[in-house]
Amino acid sequence: MHTTIRLHTSDTVVTATRALEVGAPVEETVTADLIPSGHKIATAAMDVGEPIRKYGQIIGYASQAIAPGDHVHTHNCAFAATDHAYEFGTDLQPVAPATGDTFMGYRRENGGIGTRNYIAIVTSVNCSATAARRIADSFGPEELADYPNVDGVCAFVHGTGCGMASDGDGFEALQRVMWGYAKHPNHAGVVMVGLGCEMNQIDWLLEAWGLKHTPTFQTMNIQNVAGLRRTVELGVAKVRAMLPIANQARRTPCPASELKVALQCGGSDAWSGITANPALGHACDLLVAQGGTGVLAETPEIYGAEHLLTRRAVTRAVGDRLVGLIDWWEDYTARNKGSMDNNPSPGNKKGGLTTILEKSLGAAAKGGTTPLTGVYKYAEQVTAKGFTFMDSPGYDPASVTGQIAGGCQLVCFTTGRGSAFGSKPAPTIKVATNQSLFDRMPEDMDINAGDILDGRSSVEAKGREIYEMFLRVASGEASKSETQGLGDYEFVPWQIGAVM
Repeated sequence: MHTTIRLHTSDTVVTATRALEVGAPVEETVTADLIPSGHKIATAAMDVGEPIRKYGQIIGYASQAIAPGDHVHTHNCAFAATDHAYEFGTDLQPVAPATGDTFMGYRRENGGIGTRNYIAIVTSVNCSATAARRIADSFGPEELADYPNVDGVCAFVHGTGCGMASDGDGFEALQRVMWGYAKHPNHAGVVMVGLGCEMNQIDWLLEAWGLKHTPTFQTMNIQNVAGLRRTVELGVAKVRAMLPIANQARRTPCPASELKVALQCGGSDAWSGITANPALGHACDLLVAQGGTGVLAETPEIYGAEHLLTRRAVTRAVGDRLVGLIDWWEDYTARNKGSMDNNPSPGNKKGGLTTILEKSLGAAAKGGTTPLTGVYKYAEQVTAKGFTFMDSPGYDPASVTGQIAGGCQLVCFTTGRGSAFGSKPAPTIKVATNQSLFDRMPEDMDINAGDILDGRSSVEAKGREIYEMFLRVASGEASKSETQGLGDYEFVPWQIGAVM
């Protein structure tokens, strides 16, 4: 396949020269509109209905005649649903195993390995959110000064948990999120707080997942405790009892094979699929070579690129599961009178992305080149090693919440427009796709992938830089988002189904 567009690296005025009639000047320059940096320019003529290609794949169809040099964007590139003849396991690239890389992590009694050491206050329903926040807010720097090995006390609150069916996708997803956070290796202790009459009962969770009360796992609800004030007081007492136990944790050398990294992007631009995303993909390849796990998500943002992932599926069953997710999302958006092309966002389009097909092809690059070893439900525990995929919406907080619930101890987040995202208990590393963004938001960006564009770095060298930062942050180095205290409000379980 040929490429019919190219990207421009600076704001450009397109000019053309044309011969005029006898007696007129020989040539006249005609100035067209300014083409912003990162936007597409046609390299070949295209008639109406002809496919437009980037990355060697179709990203849309010409909605009007396009001449070489024309700006290609929403005004002349139309979206159409994909219809792929899927192949399975036809692009399995062998992984050259590597060993020896380590990080300093927390070994838990249940076999998990953490990169942070938090105490979590987890709510079952929005009605207990205030109680949870007040418990967590009782433990600031002064209260934690005697516990230097504890990273903090965090409240994970949300806006659902009732007014929902007691079974089905929405209820099951929320219970998986709660279980995942309750058992997350970055938590040294957990207090679950409910109201008492909600649909999402804590006791059901304990029974379904076999959770038992221990000195570092406690539950309560406001109605049984008899009010908000008493619940907060009891919760504070429970946390105080956990702090000396949590403080006993010490970092020890752990193999890189124990790392699960959430692969994310948000506020993307046209450079995302050229610099930061493939660099993160190479970092994922390096992690997989060590026996570790990369978890790609955001199902609507691989739409139109899923056929490239099915070719990397280790089995037909793994590939079919991914295709099944795509089918579900097509039906889901149709039922809700939406379109898979509702994404890209306005900011994505301003940055040069035109259709979801274009965005997806760039987003999928975060997954590197190794075989696809597993496909998981939202917030399901990721047990396979290697490159995996988790179903989630494209909305970053909801997507990352699912990945962390699935066991990810780190998040790596690429962005081209700029993002202030951060997460707890798994810290977020942010990678800028371009130099301008890195210079504009230095307090938010950990790594600059923009230097790939001017040849100062390469995808492989940048991928190595990202991977080495995985190990440092996993060992306790603070990322930029951690330094700014982000992560307390980014816990957003995906709400699926009717609110009743």
